[in-house]
Amino acid sequence: MSFEQFAQQLRGSLSATARSVWAKHDRDTNGWLPLWRHMADSAGAAAYLWDEWLPPLVKRRISEALPEGAADGRLLALWLAMVHDIGKATPAFASQVEELADVMRAQGLAMDSRRQMADHGFAPHGLAGQILLTSWLEARGWTKAAALQLTVIVGGHHGVPPGDGAVRDAMVRPALLYGRRDEHVWRQVQGELLDGAAVTCQIEERLAVWRTVRLSRPAQVLLNALVIVSDWIASNPELFPYFRETGDERRGRVEVAWEKLGLPGPWQPREPVGAAQEVFAARFSWPEEARVRPVQEAALAAARAMEDPGMLVIEAPMGEGKTEAALVASEVLAARSGAGGCFIALPTMATSNAMFPRLTEWVQALGESEPRSVFLAHSKAALNERYAAMLHAGRWASEDIDRDGSEREHGRAATELVVHQWLRGRKKGMLSSFAVGTIDQLLFAGLKSRHLALRHLALAGKVVVIDEAHAYDTFMNTYLDLVLSWLGAYRVPVVVLSATLPARRRRELVEAYAQVRRGTAEFDLVEQATGYPLLTSAVPGRAPEVMTPGASGRRTDVRIERIVDDPCALAERLREELSDGGCALVVHNTVRRVHATAKVLRERFADTGIEVSVAHARFVDLDRAARDRELLATFGPPSKVAELGGRRPEHGRVVVASQVAEQSLDIDFDILVSDLAPIDLLLQRMGRLHRHARGADQSERPKRLRSARCLITGADWEQRPPKPDPGSEIVYRPYPLLRAAAVLEPYLAPEAAATGDNVVHLPADIDRLVQRAYGPDPVGPGAWQETVAQARETHEIEQAKKAEGARIFRLGAPGKPGRSLLGWVEAGVGDTDDTPRGRAQVRDTGESLEVLVVQRRQDGTLTTLPWLGEKRGGIELPADVAPPPDAARTVAASAVRLPFPLVLPKVIDRVIDELEENCFPAWQSKEAHWVAGELLLVLDEDCRADLAGFEVRYSREDGLEVVDGD
Repeated sequence: MSFEQFAQQLRGSLSATARSVWAKHDRDTNGWLPLWRHMADSAGAAAYLWDEWLPPLVKRRISEALPEGAADGRLLALWLAMVHDIGKATPAFASQVEELADVMRAQGLAMDSRRQMADHGFAPHGLAGQILLTSWLEARGWTKAAALQLTVIVGGHHGVPPGDGAVRDAMVRPALLYGRRDEHVWRQVQGELLDGAAVTCQIEERLAVWRTVRLSRPAQVLLNALVIVSDWIASNPELFPYFRETGDERRGRVEVAWEKLGLPGPWQPREPVGAAQEVFAARFSWPEEARVRPVQEAALAAARAMEDPGMLVIEAPMGEGKTEAALVASEVLAARSGAGGCFIALPTMATSNAMFPRLTEWVQALGESEPRSVFLAHSKAALNERYAAMLHAGRWASEDIDRDGSEREHGRAATELVVHQWLRGRKKGMLSSFAVGTIDQLLFAGLKSRHLALRHLALAGKVVVIDEAHAYDTFMNTYLDLVLSWLGAYRVPVVVLSATLPARRRRELVEAYAQVRRGTAEFDLVEQATGYPLLTSAVPGRAPEVMTPGASGRRTDVRIERIVDDPCALAERLREELSDGGCALVVHNTVRRVHATAKVLRERFADTGIEVSVAHARFVDLDRAARDRELLATFGPPSKVAELGGRRPEHGRVVVASQVAEQSLDIDFDILVSDLAPIDLLLQRMGRLHRHARGADQSERPKRLRSARCLITGADWEQRPPKPDPGSEIVYRPYPLLRAAAVLEPYLAPEAAATGDNVVHLPADIDRLVQRAYGPDPVGPGAWQETVAQARETHEIEQAKKAEGARIFRLGAPGKPGRSLLGWVEAGVGDTDDTPRGRAQVRDTGESLEVLVVQRRQDGTLTTLPWLGEKRGGIELPADVAPPPDAARTVAASAVRLPFPLVLPKVIDRVIDELEENCFPAWQSKEAHWVAGELLLVLDEDCRADLAGFEVRYSREDGLEVVDGD
């Protein structure tokens, strides 16, 4: 039976009165759709989604409790999609368009006017549909609890499943559902539509069987999401045209619409065969001499040993190829689980941008014959050059159809990867098969918000890779653990990567995924495991397993010492160390310290030829990207330096950086200076020392720098215990800093250098130092213990408050099968997305304010920053009309986050008021979407501005600085 025959069967089962009920109307064209037609369109869309788009893993989760498995799952999905708008067959909805309501009145469906129904808001059509369908099922012998498992999917098809209170408010107003008179006519029509849907979808016999099914909440969520997507597709008038006059029925609507939409199908993974060396070399185009590392080989073996989907935690040193190991393991886990894609979650936009080309290159190496959808998941993805190129060039089939009905040019892309037009945007982008994005995109799955089901659908069909798992604080981990419990319930394969993961945190991650209580005895071995590298695998319902692959043989011995926290003293020391050339990295915990140190070093090195530059997050996006490229072209691996046409400095070079140097950039220095930081972050920074071989025994480095050394500053070492810099205490809190100082005390003692006991062996010492610093046992000299104990007490109170704060809008656990989604996201945050407001819900970041930086010349002309390049720099910007698209995009890429003094509660309102004075009405139009709604920081000709009593200045060399305040 074709879909048009399917639709006509439904139509043929209905009376003229039932056929008069309308579902869609366009006021501009007066086009409309009867409800029966939209019901059939939605079911047809659901059928195509089930057959050609949903990954097997998702279909399996939906169907696992149903007697006939996937066959029942498909029938149930089609039927729910068909009846999702049954609530439109009510006076509360039908009265919205008087002309169409009159047609229904003429057929005997009496209803008050919209003005007379002042309380119509108590019965939105989703909620009304839930009530009608529940009554219909109860009349067929279903209990209310059993019916709600399905009917709440109808109630929640606009993104928020109703709560008990909303149901009660609607049911005490029966006139909204059945009218004030001729109630039996309304009930008869509603029954006709529901009966006709049951017959057309061939579920009458299945209903008697399904009423005893206890559907899991994950299955309900996925069905809810599938109905939402089906409705969105069927509601697009460019795909499913409205009738222009009564009786205008289109032939083959569903088939034509699906072909026009052209959604790429899911990834169909094939499990890689052969030895690890063969698999890795083929996937990543290794040179002939490259050899697979033990942790990569073990990761592939561990994935192959998992008979069911589970979690794999890979702990290995920096630079050991964990990402490649995760991608190959993902192939195995996807093939065995039926996953149809992969999502890689990383800490920041910068790390996400760096990962995106690695993901796309891996996908292209898979040799897929069909196009696959891809997505870069963060708020500034469109400013990423590689992704932007795919946005413009990667058009495929009819991806030019968006929900708003707008058309864009057709064409077929040459690439196998496409950024599909319909899958763009904050609601749908993550539904693409392959995605890279910030950890927020994963954490949002634990946040009560509208259309949360779509985010769950996006994750439930993928392998999820969580990189830098140590990088998240208590607030974020509260969300992460909750999301992992849902991923475990969906049986989503998860791969977790970290170089420095505390044993307790490893256990918490595994227990969350396995959905067991904290402290379960059989998980003791996960926390007690020793060895490094370390692999942990866990499958829900089974005991976890731990493996210890051999080391790769890579080794860096780092001599550490403490130095006084004085930039002048540091300058003299670096002047000595770099007397024969060499590259030094100085990592500070605050940007204020970065600027202060760089200023002193430049003054002291003015006559030496030693260059000093800075790297931190307070550059506009375009400058930050250019700075990252320059760092890679100068300090990256030899192959990258050659590729980018750079060269390592012949004379001395110092980079003074914030935490941006800890991750995402594969850069390599001869000597490191670091502020005292939590031990895992200190070790990450040490991973930037002698990262790559430069000649035999590092012979290409200056002679005095051929042994790796790390100088630790940022604390008053004369105090016992040492007193960290106040800015560092704000960023990291005192307790983790004191624990780091305590485990390093034996290395930093004055006599350690003389005896050779000041050497940290990487990677051999990583796990031992991390576990001691984050373990429960006291560390450090006895005289320190009272201070450390006080810091610990304060720390634990703060962490408990953060965890409690994270629970305010946090989703509940998956729960037991049979419990409906009624009230699932009640008391939530409403709509959320990857915006500062959205990110603040899952990150404990405090106030944050981003501005777009432009310049006003002396003659009053507004321009982009002058040094941004030939096509971007110094572009004149009109104030009275929307800026041209290219200019607006450059302005959007000139965003920077304002620093701490300007976002304090006592200042931020004044800052916003002053910035809003720079807003131009013409820049708020739809044509100026790149800049609409954004705040502008307008600099003068000297790149300075006064803001809330502070002098703000920006430079290409140093980024944004706040000079003083009133």
